[in-house]
Amino acid sequence: MDKAVRTRYAPSPTGYQHIGGIRTALYCYLFARHHGGSLILRIEDTDRSRYVEGAEQYIIDSLEWLGYDCSEGVHVGGDKGPYRQSDRKELYAKYAQQLVDSGNAYLAFDTAEELAAKRKDYESRGETFTYKASTRGDMRNSLSLPKEEVEQLLADGAPHVVRLKVPENEEVVVNDIVRGRVVFDSNLLDEKVLFKSDGMPTYHLANVVDDHLMEISHVIRGEEWLPSTPSHVVMYKAFGWQDTMPSFAHLPLILKPTGKGKLSKRDADKLGFPIFPLAWESERGYREIGFFPGALTNFLAFLGWNPGTEQEMFSKEELAKVFTLDRVSKAGARFDYEKACWFNQQYLMALSDEELAAAVASFAPPEIDIPKEQLLAACPMVKERMTFPIDFWKQHTYIFQSPMDYDPKTVRKKWKDNRAEQFQELHVRIEAMESFEVAALETLVKGYIKEKELGFGDILQPWRVMLTGLAGGPDLFKLSVFLGKEEVLKRMTTAMSAFDEMVAVQ
Repeated sequence: MDKAVRTRYAPSPTGYQHIGGIRTALYCYLFARHHGGSLILRIEDTDRSRYVEGAEQYIIDSLEWLGYDCSEGVHVGGDKGPYRQSDRKELYAKYAQQLVDSGNAYLAFDTAEELAAKRKDYESRGETFTYKASTRGDMRNSLSLPKEEVEQLLADGAPHVVRLKVPENEEVVVNDIVRGRVVFDSNLLDEKVLFKSDGMPTYHLANVVDDHLMEISHVIRGEEWLPSTPSHVVMYKAFGWQDTMPSFAHLPLILKPTGKGKLSKRDADKLGFPIFPLAWESERGYREIGFFPGALTNFLAFLGWNPGTEQEMFSKEELAKVFTLDRVSKAGARFDYEKACWFNQQYLMALSDEELAAAVASFAPPEIDIPKEQLLAACPMVKERMTFPIDFWKQHTYIFQSPMDYDPKTVRKKWKDNRAEQFQELHVRIEAMESFEVAALETLVKGYIKEKELGFGDILQPWRVMLTGLAGGPDLFKLSVFLGKEEVLKRMTTAMSAFDEMVAVQ
């Protein structure tokens, strides 16, 4: 590329950070890193009525948890700042006036009541009112009113806004990296408000001015912004900045799990998965559930992009090497939470025993205290059955406490004939063992099964239920040695009595 790549992630601090926004941040990050460029975090807080306390820090915390390092931004500084639009508001008035002076914008004095009446009038005729070239003559603005009246309104301090003047009878072309050449009819474009009566710019003006001043090379954002882009192109030309105008890439929607319609918080609530990276107020986040940053990144990368190979598992660094915008799809990407969980499981499986034990320990219930060395020994046994670190505590309670209940199906099926006597004898033989090690225990138990001419399931299945309460679980001999001979014998004695009672009441 001829110029340095500079992308920006520019969220508004109006509440939680939707997972779709995080995907945009990821694509901006990957594209910048792929080209050795910079990612800038800019906070777009011009709409003060929707500002939510704490939302800006939430955005920063989300990016830092995921490891999307910013070269410049509200939290790291830089020589193109300030990076918070409310700290830049003094400069926007100058640019709005520049457009007015050059004839590319005008003053509009229409009140909210007048605009509402106009919309209602159009609706009564089955039409939709748009403030544009063909309708501005019917409104109260500096293009339709006599010069003297405009001057009097200004002298009287009449509230007004600055609107973009869109050229008539032109094709406005947006050359989008993802969607190709998109053409808009200028006669249909809304003449957007650029500067509000409260002295604050709208998104449209601030966005264009900031992208220009911060030398943004590529604007990567969701497809919902595509309809606004021709107005931005018109502004770039009006300012004379068309030669440095950034390239645009509008990302596909993230769809509901059904594939129909845009993913919403309601879908997440209904289906029980989070839609935020971190917890927000009463809402849980991916971090709190136990997702690893790399797993969530891997999942989000594939929501609208593919590497062109069969490889699915990438580190963040590997993604940056292969990520290109020409492999981003135009079509919406279906959100598949089960796939997200699969990615997390793969990341969990790749952890070292020490890393997994540390992750599991961070989710330990406060009432349970397992020594670090025991946790380190237990985690590898159940690793393949875990998707999240918290699963250790939810699904494998038998590791740190005797089972309170037993799988009834296995008990009814296997606890019959003279099984109680066989286990009493097995209990005696295990108690007599001098070396309680995995190989020795496995030899003893399998030898006993062969000696009694039994099937492995006749002994191993009920024995597993005795130790765990469950029909499935980790390697039985490794688990037994981990529990220790005294605990194994105690659990066998308790279970045999319980099994007799369960069978007696059938």
